[in-house]
Amino acid sequence: QVHLVESGGGLVQTGGSLRLSCAASGLTFSSYRMGWFRQAPGKERELVAAIRWSGDNTYYADSVKGRFTISRDNARNTMYLQMNSLKPEDTAVYYCAAAYLEAATYRYWGQGTQVTVSS
Repeated sequence: QVHLVESGGGLVQTGGSLRLSCAASGLTFSSYRMGWFRQAPGKERELVAAIRWSGDNTYYADSVKGRFTISRDNARNTMYLQMNSLKPEDTAVYYCAAAYLEAATYRYWGQGTQVTVSS
């Protein structure tokens, strides 16, 4: 059974930093493209960042470019999202998700972790 478990969320002031982690089990982690999504109240879920299974290709939403960094450690079956210069509009529940190789859709999802940025 596949499990994706996020951690590292919390309350931070504007301009602060947080590092999210996503620990994966039950799948061959190195075969999955991983992504971080977020959903704020009343808004649609959006893809924030993604990293290819090999780690050699990344994607960032325009709203987080230059502030967030996605990375992965295939030996530890873990993905990270370093979030710097946080803004109130980054407040959301952050989810990690896994898509097999180059599949278009993300098959597995975590339960989410709350990030709240106070102004």
